[in-house]
Amino acid sequence: MHIIENNGQAVAHTNYWDSQHAAKGYAFLSWNAGAGRVLLPDTLVPALADMRAGRYVIVSQGPWHQLGGREAWELLFEDGSDAPYCLHLVAEQSDRRLPDTDQGGGFVVTVWTREGEQLCLPGKYRKVAEIPCLAPWREH
Repeated sequence: MHIIENNGQAVAHTNYWDSQHAAKGYAFLSWNAGAGRVLLPDTLVPALADMRAGRYVIVSQGPWHQLGGREAWELLFEDGSDAPYCLHLVAEQSDRRLPDTDQGGGFVVTVWTREGEQLCLPGKYRKVAEIPCLAPWREH
């Protein structure tokens, strides 16, 4: 179990980086105080360069049919290109679900490594019929 101590949107302390999940290369998505915080395992730190190209992050939630319909997340770091960086997580890689009424913007997505916060981008949330979605953002 991941322990995450919060200081508002910041991660004050966590045991995530020493967990078996991190050792296996699994990212974790934690929510607090209007921020989605992506905890990156050491093996995914090189992906920060691609994430930094993003202007905002489209956070999609829905069933991943290829995994038997399991609830999943897609974090698409929209950079305007044909191939933006995208991270897919199953529901167990997050500490909560977001209600349908939270669709839209008004929050940030931060990316954290063992060394602290590395990136902060505006976030846009939507429920989708299927993960992977990979669709650009369209206002509802």
